[in-house]
Amino acid sequence: MTLPAARSAHKGKIAILLSTYNGARFLQAQLNSFLAQTHEDWVLHWRDDGSTDETVEIMRGFAAKIGAERCVESPSSGPNLGASPSFLTLLRENMDAEAVAFADQDDVWLPEKLAAALEMLAGAGDAPALYCARQYLVDEALRGARLSAQHGRAPGFPACLTQNIANGNTVAMNTAAAALVATAGYPANTVHDWWSYIVVSACGGKILFDERPQVLYRLHKTNLIGRARPLHARAMAALKRGPVVYMTMMRRHADALAAQAARLSPQAQRDLRRVRAGLHGSLPERATALLCPQFRRRTLLENLLFTYWFLTSPAAKPETTALPGWPAAEQPTPTAKLRVR
Repeated sequence: MTLPAARSAHKGKIAILLSTYNGARFLQAQLNSFLAQTHEDWVLHWRDDGSTDETVEIMRGFAAKIGAERCVESPSSGPNLGASPSFLTLLRENMDAEAVAFADQDDVWLPEKLAAALEMLAGAGDAPALYCARQYLVDEALRGARLSAQHGRAPGFPACLTQNIANGNTVAMNTAAAALVATAGYPANTVHDWWSYIVVSACGGKILFDERPQVLYRLHKTNLIGRARPLHARAMAALKRGPVVYMTMMRRHADALAAQAARLSPQAQRDLRRVRAGLHGSLPERATALLCPQFRRRTLLENLLFTYWFLTSPAAKPETTALPGWPAAEQPTPTAKLRVR
């Protein structure tokens, strides 16, 4: 599991962003893995999302151990916002950092995790860049390690609307990318890592996927998203759930991007118009949307199911729920007359 040394590639300070919620059972192992990083120039910024166990005591004890200047509790800590709003709150509070890295409370980082991320981000220069990586999937006791999926060249936009490849426990962003995400509103029920991947991709930023695993991703019964289930079981669960949740989230992501279309790259603007026309329009408009380059999922079987759902799901009117973080004048508008240009 040892990775090539990269600690000299980038000397910048990085803000580790950790949202906690009733994480006492596994939290200490993650904190210890921060201390074991070969890149030592980091500050941990944490926000508790309403824990009722010993989580806050563990975090404050960690701050007492390493110093309050290296383990900083958010002034917004305490009220329960939900995982993604909590992480995005931390991001807004630290968007001026030289780089930021999301961290989950129940994983374990490998020692070169920060060094590898900073090395690849440094290669992006001043362009917005988001780094993500493979993981070792392990059980509650960190046993049975198996590699997560390969992605090779990150597909970017509009593939990011169909599938998230940026697992939050591996994500790091440079200042430019962090600013893009922090200043963007976000749709209801999104997840912070997927939304970050979408925003950076759509705005013409670089997506840097590291094929070297960087995290022990602990799968257990209380995971917010991940579950220790084989591929066929996850596929069956997706079929049972059906397309409603999946297509609803795609519409929300697309409509949220439309509210800030001026920030998107010219190609992303064109692709987004086609995708939204399909999401809110007729069968011919849906078929046209599927002609957008890279508007597909990773594997053949996944893409066949996605294509079927995209073509056959009932059209839905744009939601009127306000998007957090945006003034009323910038909220998405109805798209009943939207057409591809």
